Amino acid sequence: MANRITELFKIQYPIIQAGMIWNSGWRLASAASNSGILGLIGAGSMYPDVLREHIQKCKKATNKPFGVNVPMLYPNIKEIMDIIIEEEVKIVFTSAGNPKTWTSWLQERGVTVVHVVSSVKFALKAQEAGVDAVVAEGFEAGGHNGRDETTTLTLIPMVKEQLEIPLIAAGGIATGQAMLAAMVLGADGVQVGSRFVASEESSAHQAFKETVVNAKEGDTQLTLKELAPVRLIKNKFFNEVQELYKNAPTVEQLKELLGRARAKKGMFEGNLDDGELEIGQISGLIHDIKPVSVIVDDMIKEFELAKKSVANF
Repeated sequence: MANRITELFKIQYPIIQAGMIWNSGWRLASAASNSGILGLIGAGSMYPDVLREHIQKCKKATNKPFGVNVPMLYPNIKEIMDIIIEEEVKIVFTSAGNPKTWTSWLQERGVTVVHVVSSVKFALKAQEAGVDAVVAEGFEAGGHNGRDETTTLTLIPMVKEQLEIPLIAAGGIATGQAMLAAMVLGADGVQVGSRFVASEESSAHQAFKETVVNAKEGDTQLTLKELAPVRLIKNKFFNEVQELYKNAPTVEQLKELLGRARAKKGMFEGNLDDGELEIGQISGLIHDIKPVSVIVDDMIKEFELAKKSVANF
């Protein structure tokens, strides 16, 4: 299944396992890479020394390409980038910041750089900054999201219309059928997050994985737009946020309610009441917890069957 994405990353299938905080440790990334796709370690939930440990363990667990996802708002960003270079990681996905800041610095050191965006405007800015590819993520996605609330179905063709570099679609993609749809719309590959949360190798707490599997349509919602829009499963904490909104809260009041380590508490520690449970709308279509290799195999089989089905129209 060779194309611009498989050639860029030297992988078998044009699928990227998203680097999600508290979910994407070395076990998930190495399992993804060993399955023929690109695995990503999510640095956003790791102190620098923890990231180094995960990179080293991932290198021992796979001889295939893998990368690191780095939110650029990270307070220890210089230390993180130095570790990535020292450990000879060759692929970095950046997000939540200006791609101009680190793209050239990384590329000069032999790193392929991909930036995650939520709009045509930011996709073009990333291209101007010289990134090697762009992930365009639609409103359906879990975790932090774009303010424009543009869905994947409309975002991908709009970005494709103006972008010259490789395009990766994200948001609402957990099946081979969705992968084919994204590529028909112009994507060169797909980034998959929520489906890999519900994998055996994910570092998410088992209770959170089971919550994802049990989620139904309408169980997630975007909130906290005044801080940074985030899609959450509706739970006790989410309801507290909605109650606070009834009184037209200030940004400071929202920050006070959010506090610290809500995402860790929910996704990593399994506190399903008081934690942030970040997951995409596609969770309503995820019904089981499987090994990564099976998830990838299923997606490729679904993709090929969908192609045959479309050809028969």
